[in-house]
Amino acid sequence: MPGVRPGDWLADTRTSYDTVAAAYADLIRDAVAGDRYLRAALELFAGAVLDGGGGPVADVGCGPGHVTAHLHGLGVDAFGVDLSPAMVERARRDHPGLRFEVGSMTELDLPDASVAGVLAWWSLIHVPDDVLPTVLGHFHRVLRAGGALQVGYHVGDESRLKTRGYGGHPMRVHVHRRLPERMAALVRAAGFEVEAHLLLDPDAATPQAILLGRRS
Repeated sequence: MPGVRPGDWLADTRTSYDTVAAAYADLIRDAVAGDRYLRAALELFAGAVLDGGGGPVADVGCGPGHVTAHLHGLGVDAFGVDLSPAMVERARRDHPGLRFEVGSMTELDLPDASVAGVLAWWSLIHVPDDVLPTVLGHFHRVLRAGGALQVGYHVGDESRLKTRGYGGHPMRVHVHRRLPERMAALVRAAGFEVEAHLLLDPDAATPQAILLGRRS
């Protein structure tokens, strides 16, 4: 990906989200509660997990833990993983009864076939195209057969460097948009079945999408 420094994007992402952790947590605190489509998507995901017999669910790129907590409220045994230590610290403070740990989706430190679901909401947007198959491969590896996958992402076919973010704090992260057909192809290539695709705010400057899949 032009402009992405090999080996540096993970460090840049970690430092950026450490910097904005408090401002980001305050901004998105009620994001799920205030959006019926996001709530519906999480209910579909939780239902898929529970219908499959339940089990632990990894919220990968969990940030301050608001989505992990919402899943827990739906009866899912959810835990969070995030690259940013400051985000994990915030998640532990705001949701003390839940499990959060520092980790990278590029080297997901979970045993094979150990989880019933993987959720990655807008956390793949900073992953370069050439690394994304590795990340999706880890998701497939840690999921049990028939396990549920849900991915949220920005829709488009371009990337940009974000240098200022939440609360006006400096950041250095590349934001990658992907077309639904491209994302679906990547997910299928990693060994998943695509069950549904939801396009959010299609007329917005930056549409969003949520993909629901299942490990083959």
